[in-house]
Amino acid sequence: MESTKEIRETEIGVALGSNLGQRQDHLDRAARWLATLSRDGRVEIAPALETAPIDCPPGSPAFLNTVAVLTTTFSPQELLAAFKDYEAAAGRLLNAPRNSPRSVDLDLIYHGDTLLDTPSLTLPHPRAAQRRFVLAPLSVLRPNLILPGHTDSIKSLLSRLPSDDNPPT
Repeated sequence: MESTKEIRETEIGVALGSNLGQRQDHLDRAARWLATLSRDGRVEIAPALETAPIDCPPGSPAFLNTVAVLTTTFSPQELLAAFKDYEAAAGRLLNAPRNSPRSVDLDLIYHGDTLLDTPSLTLPHPRAAQRRFVLAPLSVLRPNLILPGHTDSIKSLLSRLPSDDNPPT
């Protein structure tokens, strides 16, 4: 008897950022690439916003940030590997110091209701609930979403952040 693996479609949220080169072009290309990971080829993209770099080397340029939401059958680990491959192909230096300027940055914010904590990946993203540059665009697409392990909606989390975009200490 042949075994059939159930294909499970899962909604994911992806943070996209760029602070080098033609930032909007980098985000647009990344969004088109994300569509190839979507089962139906559709991706919802929030409007991009410009933000000051956080925890980056002095003199780092401002970021353009947005969030994409799509449905996929890829596992979190498969997505992480694909994101790293895409970032490298798009010119990101993978051996650069942490938070160095980059042409594109893709972070998995959530993967359905998955809770995960491994050395290479934590879900939901451990700082998503503290970052205006993630919550503001995500609130455009999914204001009532509650991230796994949280009790408050994206809209509620966003309303409690300081307006200066600095994460709480």
